[in-house]
Amino acid sequence: MIEFDDEIKNLVNFQKLGYVATVALDGTPNLSPKGTIAILDDSRLVFANIRSPQTIENLTKNPSIEINVIDPFSRLGYRFKGLAEILSDGDDFKNILDYFEKKGIKSKISHIVVVDVKSFSEVTSPSYDLGIKKDDLVKKWKKYYN
Repeated sequence: MIEFDDEIKNLVNFQKLGYVATVALDGTPNLSPKGTIAILDDSRLVFANIRSPQTIENLTKNPSIEINVIDPFSRLGYRFKGLAEILSDGDDFKNILDYFEKKGIKSKISHIVVVDVKSFSEVTSPSYDLGIKKDDLVKKWKKYYN
């Protein structure tokens, strides 16, 4: 069984922004940024559907999903693959909706997507292959964005 460690939980819950890939009806990939990605428990992720009808339509037909969450400064992160469940009512929907509202999300949330993660892997920048240290990458990208 998949189990997220504290490093993964901290990264995902801090970053929040990630990219969700689904499969469109014609078999092509659909990529959508999400700013509400969070850890639900030791093996599931969650995000709110605020304005992504294509993502919801795709998941309704094919629940396969991949989510990438990457720290833009350290260029480290994770890729999560699994199956999505779409919630639009019920106790779980209300509880997760309350969580997002307490976190300050003011946009209307029409669906909650719960992802049962089947596998995950670390994503690292090729810069690490060249011997560049994490602190040096963070400094480089902070300087770039400033």
